Parts: sequence; structure tokens; C-alpha cells
Amino acid sequence: MRNSNPFSLKGKNILITGASSGIGRQCAISCNQLGAKVILIGRRKEKLIETIELLQTGNHLYYSFDVTNYQGIESIVAEAVTNTGPIHGFIHSAGIELTLPLSVTRPTHYQELFATNVIAGFEFAKILSKKKFAAPGGGSFVFISSVMGCLGEVAHSAYCSSKGALIAGTKALALELAEKKIRVNCISPALIEGTDMTKKMFENSSEQNNIKNFEKHPLGYGKTEDVANGCIYLLSDASKWITGTNLIIDGGYSAK
Repeated sequence: MRNSNPFSLKGKNILITGASSGIGRQCAISCNQLGAKVILIGRRKEKLIETIELLQTGNHLYYSFDVTNYQGIESIVAEAVTNTGPIHGFIHSAGIELTLPLSVTRPTHYQELFATNVIAGFEFAKILSKKKFAAPGGGSFVFISSVMGCLGEVAHSAYCSSKGALIAGTKALALELAEKKIRVNCISPALIEGTDMTKKMFENSSEQNNIKNFEKHPLGYGKTEDVANGCIYLLSDASKWITGTNLIIDGGYSAK
């Protein structure tokens, strides 16, 4: 019998990168609350265990893994599928940030940002879309970009470029994977409270700048739950006719 709640994730296996903290951790919690089994990927084992302990009982998995180890992705996915079954959904939340003026930005800075923010996510998508790993009825991939991928920001040329690449790549992947019934979408948040990235920004910025940043958001700062709820929508059957789009969740930041 078909689940009457189109937002339900019951019976779905969702793989999440960057699940050791922040948005990725909340996505794991929220997806699990809607019935999903989750496979968590992150570099810090102790933090992944903390995330697992926040979940409801279930056959959840976690892997301490550097997502830029591209050659190791397929073995991780294969092991997960062996233990949980085919993958229905994927959230690429792993990401790094860099605030640096163009004058001192080096090629290695771009390479590091693109390696984690873009290439790792697309490599996971490539592996997860293989017939032997994907759910028979198709699936849904969600990439966590940033509103800075749509708008410019001083001293963020490398970061903005990487997040903009995610948005553009999402559209191409959506077209390519449609024949496999895999939907591909992007979410672009503005400043979200409770993430390591935001904490670092607050610590390294003056109180005056922090106030200015807050005032740029008509609805105030977002919470990790706001982004996780967007992911649930895009992973669920409620969005079955949506692919190749970028969902902006920014409290009005980009409306000004």
C-alpha cells in the first residue's frame, strides 16, 4: 500500500556526506525521523558516532572517510549497499569554506575547494547512479551549495566559484540521469546557525561585521533544520516532478 504521506522517507536508504556535524548531521536526524535508514560519511569518527547516537534505532551505517579519496568511493558504496540495500537518496553536505582576497588566492586554494565541494559530490553521484547500487525505481540526489553560488561576495572568489559550479553541474546531471529516473537538485542556504563554518566566521569577524551580516537576512539566520527540511522535500515523493533546480533557503537574503 502506497504511503499516504508524500514526505515520508520510510523504506528509503539515504547516504549523506559531511554527516559529522552541522547541516549534514541534521539531515541525518531529520531523514531518520521521516523513516529513512541513513549511511553517514565524514572524516571524524568520533563525531559520526555522536550523530549515530542521536538517531532512532535502526540499521544505520557510518564510515570515517575522506571524500576526496575518489578511488575509495565505490568500495564504500558497495559495502553500504551490501548491508542496507540499494541507495534511494544522496545528500552531498561535505564542504569547506575559504575567505581570502583575490590578491593572495592561489591555484591550490581553488583546487582544495573544488576537490571537496564539487568533485567529491559528482564522483559519489557517478557511483551511486550505477545500476548495481541505485534503487530500481530511481532516486534523488541533493547537493548543498550556497547562496554565494548565486551572488558575489568580497574575498570569496574561490568559494563562490565552487558553489556556483555545483548549481551548474546539477542542471547537467539532472538531464543526464533523468533516463535512470534519478532526480538531481541543489539547495543554496545563506548563513545557518550551528555549523562549524558559521562559528568560525563569527569568531574571526568583528561584532560590527556580525551585526551587518545578520541584518542582511530579513528573517534572521537560518537553522540546520531549515535546510534539512528542504532536503526531505527533494528526497521524498512530494517532489517527484522536480529536477535540475536550485532551491534557495536564505531568509530573504537574495531578495534584497
